[in-house]
Formats: sequence, structure tokens, C-alpha cells
Amino acid sequence: MKILLTGAEGFTGRLFAERALAAGHTVVPLESDLTHDEAIQKEVLKIAPEAVVHLAAISFVGHANDAAFYAVNVVGTTNLLNALVQLPARPDRVLLASSANIYGNTAHSPIDETQAPAPVNHYGMSKLAMEYMARTYRDRLNLVITRPFNYTGPGQDANFLIPKLAMHFAARAPSIALGNLDVEREFNDVQMVCDAYLLLLAHGESGEAYNICSGRPYALRFVIETLARMTSHSPRIEVNPAFVRANEVHRLCGNPTKLRALLAKQGSVLTEPALEETLARMLFAAEGRTATSIS
Repeated sequence: MKILLTGAEGFTGRLFAERALAAGHTVVPLESDLTHDEAIQKEVLKIAPEAVVHLAAISFVGHANDAAFYAVNVVGTTNLLNALVQLPARPDRVLLASSANIYGNTAHSPIDETQAPAPVNHYGMSKLAMEYMARTYRDRLNLVITRPFNYTGPGQDANFLIPKLAMHFAARAPSIALGNLDVEREFNDVQMVCDAYLLLLAHGESGEAYNICSGRPYALRFVIETLARMTSHSPRIEVNPAFVRANEVHRLCGNPTKLRALLAKQGSVLTEPALEETLARMLFAAEGRTATSIS
């Protein structure tokens, strides 16, 4: 398929493009700013995509500009969908990347897709608003919504937790300043997420939302201990109050049953790299950056 990809220069977009090309697809990055509706319409009309993967978003929960979450994640997505419905031949499938952050804090775990949303930050709220807005296009576009739980890998920005840890351990830093240590997350591999997107492009059911998760949460303290064991280095862990979020989601673990059942019907299985494998790749990449900066 000819896939229109938004967010192609981002952490997930770069790897998705690689894996889509390897699978035989054509990938065309969207170059226009999502908030410029006329530019989006012209570019989408010129590309005439057969499928769309919409990854572009402000995804760092601690982003300083709250209004930007809504301008990009909601209004920007609206501009994209408006452009798609005006095409003479509409795409066969449009995949929208939402987030497990829409679930917020819940006593029920693992979380499945029927859990009532209760976002506790602007990022989660903007993604939920995007989902609700997208419902108004379900009669005109074949939409599939994805809700990835936390994932990471080489190339993720050091603003995010696991890349920050990997860089500090690779550099053998004497200390690391962190926020709330008492959180549990899935720390899945970006490779798994990209493969899930490709499989959902082929097999996802129109109008459905799918968790992309493994159902395996890890305490942050366990991740730190694992990195210490892998590097034989034990930095001092400091809690910086400035990094502690008032509306922290304490435990985020998904139920992958719906996605696995869909793939099983197609004879497909999603490969889920182990945490240590992901951390090893990240440490290797971080060590390379450290060596380059020193030289």
C-alpha cells in the first residue's frame, strides 16, 4: 500500500517507516504542519494515500504548553481527517495512534478496552478528545484506533524516563535525579508497537480500538536494579520534587486479549522482546553516543 505517515521524523515514525518499507509498502511522510488546514488538504490530495498511519502528536506528558496538546492532538487530527474525506478515493484504512493514558488511574488491572476513560493529565485528555472527535468520521472513513501502553527503545528522546536512565548508566554517572519512584509501567519495545500497527493496518476492524500492550508491568525500581546489574554500576538515586507530577498515573498495565484474539484469527503472532533485550539495545546506543561526545 501507499501509506501516508504523519510523525515520520519522530521516534516511532522512523522505525515504523523502516519496517513498513521492509514489508513492501510505500511510505510517504506528511510534511505540512497539522495545524495548517489548507496546506494539509493540498498535500493529502497530491499524495492520494491508500492507507494512513497518524503518529504525529505532542506525546511528552510534561510538555510545558498545555494548549499545544489540544492544538496538535485534537485540532491537527481534525484537519487531517477533514482532508481525507475530501479525497476522490478515500484510503482503505486510517490508523490513529491514541494512548493508554486515556485510562488514567484505575483500581482495575490489567486494563481492557471496555474500561471507562479517566485521564488525569492534558496529554491523556487530548488523546481522549481526539478519539471522541474521530467517531464523527466513522461513517466516512475506515478508522482503527490504537492505545499503546508505555514503550521505549533506542532513539527515544532523553526527556522520557527509560532513555534517561540508559544514558546515565551508560555514562556511569554518579547520580540520577528522578521523580516518583513508586510507579509501575509496561516498558514494551517500540519494535513490537510498530509491528502491531502494520498488522492492524491489514486486519484491524473498522471503528474498533485496540490496546497495544504485553500485560507485563515492571516497577521502576526493578528497571533501575536491572540496569545496575547489566552495567555493574550503581549510581545514587535522588528524588527531585520538580520531577514529581501532581497527577501521576501510578500503575498502567494493559490487557492484550483483544489484539491477540484478532491476530490469532489471522494466524499472526506479535513478537514481544524481553525487557532486558530492549535495555541492552538502548545501553549499546547510549554508549555509542557517549563515546562520540567524548571523542
